[in-house]
Amino acid sequence: MYVTKAVIPAAGLGTRFLPATKALPKEMLPIVDKPTIQYIVEEAIEAGIKDILIITGRGKWSIVDYYDRSPELEAHLERKGEFEQLEKIKNLSNMANIHYIRQNEPLGLGHAVYCARSFVGNEPFAVLLGDDIVKSEKPAIKQLIDVACMTRSSVIGIREVADNEISKYGIIDPMENKGKIYRVKDMIEKPSPQDAPSRLAIMGRYVLNPSIFAFLETTGSGKGGEIQLTDALKAQCKNENVYSCIFEGKRYDAGDKLGYLEATVEYALESPQLGQKFAQYLEELFRKRKHIKSTSEVLGDTESIEKKNIS
Repeated sequence: MYVTKAVIPAAGLGTRFLPATKALPKEMLPIVDKPTIQYIVEEAIEAGIKDILIITGRGKWSIVDYYDRSPELEAHLERKGEFEQLEKIKNLSNMANIHYIRQNEPLGLGHAVYCARSFVGNEPFAVLLGDDIVKSEKPAIKQLIDVACMTRSSVIGIREVADNEISKYGIIDPMENKGKIYRVKDMIEKPSPQDAPSRLAIMGRYVLNPSIFAFLETTGSGKGGEIQLTDALKAQCKNENVYSCIFEGKRYDAGDKLGYLEATVEYALESPQLGQKFAQYLEELFRKRKHIKSTSEVLGDTESIEKKNIS
């Protein structure tokens, strides 16, 4: 099994980041100096994937423009002698064979993946969700590809979550495991903690056999009135082996405000240009906030003492 194609669903409405995402795709929100989707594309390329299909929707043209050539900008940078920036801009349109298809209606992740059937053909393929950024030595999707090559089966990326996080994710019902690899017996989309078969949550990375399209074709609307990929995978694991793998690396939920800020801060701290100055700024900020808090606590204690004396 050799995986050369990846699908990146990027047609969601980004409601968690409104009002900003009314005009700007959530996938284009910058983390330091690169849009979120760029980190996902780079992960796929580092895993050896040559062809990438981005599933877009209405109002997502800026994603297409980002990976297109920009002759005017390139000429401007060349005239100014900014050759390092020029090279970065040129590389965007050469880094992989990037294709696009529009999901005409926001009918869910399962429907978005189904839109990729002509692009995929009869090959296994990777799916990387644009909300999830994983920082790791070995690309997270490559970790799954290796398991898929070994098992000749679909593989789902998973992580263990706390009880209060369970209802946010699809949760697998695992069978036997070998280290971090589990055979999947069943799965359920966003269960309550008491109904969850485990705390192993599906985390935005998949390697899928093309047989998934047959199951997606017969999958009806699930939670939220959308066609859920989890429901199709649930049917697939009843008919053929499906595995899951706890991938290594630091995961950021860039579709969540706190996760997005965590990713921004940590990538900024690692930046050769910004890291040291940004770290100094944060240290100063924390010292000031600590001083303000300490002062307010002292003032608060003084006020309470004065009130007691008056009474």
